[in-house]
Amino acid sequence: GIWAHLHLEGERTREWLRHNSGVPDIVSEALLYEETRPRCTPVGDGLLVNLRGVNLNPGANPEDMVQIRLYIDKDRVISVRRRRLMAVQDIRDQLDAGNGPRNSADFLVEVTTRLMERMGPVVGDLDDAIDDLEDRVLTRMDVSLRGELWQLRRQSIALRRYIAPQREAMARLVTERVTWIDPNVGQHLREIADRITRYVEDLDAGRERAAIVQDELTTRLSEQMNRNRPA
Repeated sequence: GIWAHLHLEGERTREWLRHNSGVPDIVSEALLYEETRPRCTPVGDGLLVNLRGVNLNPGANPEDMVQIRLYIDKDRVISVRRRRLMAVQDIRDQLDAGNGPRNSADFLVEVTTRLMERMGPVVGDLDDAIDDLEDRVLTRMDVSLRGELWQLRRQSIALRRYIAPQREAMARLVTERVTWIDPNVGQHLREIADRITRYVEDLDAGRERAAIVQDELTTRLSEQMNRNRPA
């Protein structure tokens, strides 16, 4: 198979996709859209797949998600990105070492797996941060904790807003019938879809816990103010 990895900003990318790639017009235009939500759409015997990964580029916020657009059929993979995505670099390194994906289906499993592997620690770190803040609220009263709680709730909401549509895209990907995805690959994709569902559930639980901790902090600060108020 052939893998073409393209940078969205380049004029040569637009020219090649529209005139030389051999893909249908609907595919080339979808790959060039400025903004896209995660999705999985069949086109003939191929798939248009838009996915997001957490932004681990230097100086970036993890919830500032990075997009990758894919067109995959039995014989080729075309990927388009605007910003660097480490999951793609992983696959490049594997191929350079002679042990990368062997076909289009393997590529699909590999890129979705790599995206999820990097998403997991970000969700886990957020959960740990809420745990830590919960303990600190119980042991000391500090108005500055309000700012930290607000930041954690904002991160949870932002991550969920970006990850939840990816759960829907992966669920669609699992149910699509294409000839080049065999049952073994389908099982791997189901496991990845299940993992995304757990991440969304973890983010929901974290957001609820942060709200409860915020209420507890507000109550304790109010009680402290009342105790300190002159009679």
